[in-house]
Amino acid sequence: MKAAVLYIEGTNCEDEGERAFRRVGVDAEKVHLKQLTGDCISERRRSLDDYDILFIPGGWSAGDYVRAGAIFAARMKSKIGGDLGRFVDSGRMVVGVCNGFQILVEAGLLPGFDGISEHPQAVLTNNADGRFQCRPTYLKHENKCKVTKGVPEGKVMQIPVAHAEGRLTFGLNERKFLDKLIENKQIIFRYCMPDGKEAKGKFPWNPNGSLYDIAGISNPQGNVLGMMPHPERVIEPIQQADWTRKDYKQGEGLEFFESIKKQLEKKR
Repeated sequence: MKAAVLYIEGTNCEDEGERAFRRVGVDAEKVHLKQLTGDCISERRRSLDDYDILFIPGGWSAGDYVRAGAIFAARMKSKIGGDLGRFVDSGRMVVGVCNGFQILVEAGLLPGFDGISEHPQAVLTNNADGRFQCRPTYLKHENKCKVTKGVPEGKVMQIPVAHAEGRLTFGLNERKFLDKLIENKQIIFRYCMPDGKEAKGKFPWNPNGSLYDIAGISNPQGNVLGMMPHPERVIEPIQQADWTRKDYKQGEGLEFFESIKKQLEKKR
């Protein structure tokens, strides 16, 4: 079981992502995009076929110029678009967290209603309050996808966010595409209140004003998942915001990575 944690200049949390996979027993490697495109010395070259899962971490890739994640996505599509398409079509998992979610949207992998789209069908734009939000949030696991099969449906988890552009919108197609997401059960995580009740767009429970309190979506096949909150940042109990008041056995993000491991084991 091998995970590629993909990075370029400006990404962050690749160390946390690598550590989270290794914590659950998945062999993880930080891989620069140039290693997949062959723009490096031969000993450092890698192929997507070497890996069982692709993990794209958060940050500000390429400075988030143009739009958040747009440059990273453009590089991926132009250099390894065919390989990436085959990777997804093979059923292998792709996970994008925070900037990774933005990259998957910009690359056309999400929402993926009809496969990988040539142009973005959605955007993760400026938070409704116009401010960077770094805070614990509560997520409700609405629907299981391939990545989250091991997490009980309906479970509420405390997972932090750290972003300025996390508000999911479909522009003029908002109602139409939201209905599609609901019908296809592509809404995997929604922001909620601590007791699991709907946030209804209210700050701080919904930290960015995202449509329908959406925190994470998958493609219709369920093997590509994008989410704004960072499960890799809450692997240990002391990483939880209220760890001194609540008896955590483990960080609540660990179950997310344990779920991935279980799916990888089934393929062996």
